[in-house]
Amino acid sequence: MTSSPLSPPVEREHIHTRRIECRGYHRADGLWDIEAQIHDSKSYAFENGWRGTVPPGDPVHDMYVRLTLDDRLVIHDAEAVTVASPFRICPEAAPGLARLKGLRIKPGWMREVRQRYGGREACTHIFELLRPLATTAFQTIFPYRERLRRNGAPGDEMARSAGPQGNSCYAYADDREVIRDYWPDRYNGERGPAAGGSAPGRPAAGQGGAEP
Repeated sequence: MTSSPLSPPVEREHIHTRRIECRGYHRADGLWDIEAQIHDSKSYAFENGWRGTVPPGDPVHDMYVRLTLDDRLVIHDAEAVTVASPFRICPEAAPGLARLKGLRIKPGWMREVRQRYGGREACTHIFELLRPLATTAFQTIFPYRERLRRNGAPGDEMARSAGPQGNSCYAYADDREVIRDYWPDRYNGERGPAAGGSAPGRPAAGQGGAEP
């Protein structure tokens, strides 16, 4: 792990590591693959009733998920694989992720996910990957399409209307400078001289640089 910018900690012992990695891909057929892996490991060896001795660094959990989406974030395919787990039966939960086909990633979509793939029918760790997968889909698809729009791609209404959900975080509060400078039509604060134009060091709205 790289050096941390956090304040110096007290003396401590490293016990557990969780790694989550997400990647977004544009497919040759025009769809999108959004993939994620979750990997848990311990810094010490431990005994497992199914696997025997698990050495330090070996995965306690190692799961992979792929969602295949269209431009509207509708799920065309969903698959998961469990490579390592603490119990023999854990991999049996992975195929159930296919029930997500047809869902659309949008605000509140995790409630729909839970109805189709949650509780006793789901793997907790595969389920946990669906939140970062959703944000990775936004980070992958909309900035890419916005670049196409800026380069003159015709008829891309989705890219034209793409932007952050209002008040979804500190920077995207509708009365702060990010919204003022990049999405002035959504701005809801005081309109000073810089509103709708270029603030120092920032491009004008629609001229690049803002990726949600």
